[in-house]
Amino acid sequence: MEDTNQTTNKAFTIHDLPFEERPRERLAQLGEQALSAQELLQIILGRGVAGESVAVTSQKLISRFGSLPKLSEASVEELSQIKGIGLAKAAQIKAAFEIGRRVSTQTAPYKSKELNDPEKVFRLIKSKLKDYHKEHFYIIPINSRNWSVAEVSIGTLNASLVHPREAFSQAIKANAASVIFAHNHPSGDPEPSEDDLAITKRLVEAGKLLGIEVLDHLVVVQNGFFSFKEKGLI
Repeated sequence: MEDTNQTTNKAFTIHDLPFEERPRERLAQLGEQALSAQELLQIILGRGVAGESVAVTSQKLISRFGSLPKLSEASVEELSQIKGIGLAKAAQIKAAFEIGRRVSTQTAPYKSKELNDPEKVFRLIKSKLKDYHKEHFYIIPINSRNWSVAEVSIGTLNASLVHPREAFSQAIKANAASVIFAHNHPSGDPEPSEDDLAITKRLVEAGKLLGIEVLDHLVVVQNGFFSFKEKGLI
């Protein structure tokens, strides 16, 4: 006789779905845009753990953090606190969001000369910087034909640690004639600190010695930015 309790307690898995309704098959047939956030997470995670399907784990992630933007902000440690998410799966999630960030910052349809506009620089860099819990310092080396985006350093919760030598090494490699610097304020306040003012002054002076013009320095937050150029500080 079949054990009804065992049948009732059996965890629902992706394989219980009709073939055409499984996330991977739906993506192949309909495109990734047709999938829900939960289905996309299921594909990233691959499989669940004993007693819990990947569908349940994905739903727990969405419920715990509330939205994909909030999920993208979660640290590896925070993700690992969810049952079914160990170090490996937490790393997969962080890697997926980081790929998205890098694509969004490297494919903006701006020509080099257009980056003289701080608003366009903000649009270019904001998705890269807005979700970090620590200060990340970036450089945009620019020459007459192209530009790139590179991370220079990672600071503390409320301070960016950068040395002109580190900052301009990327510019020299890119044969840049000019650069733009940007870093985030996790506090949400875009006003520059005394350290920001001092670092910017040092960077401008170092750029003059190297023959590389510092066009601007942006402090980026979730919904806005502070431009040293716009405020007449460069």
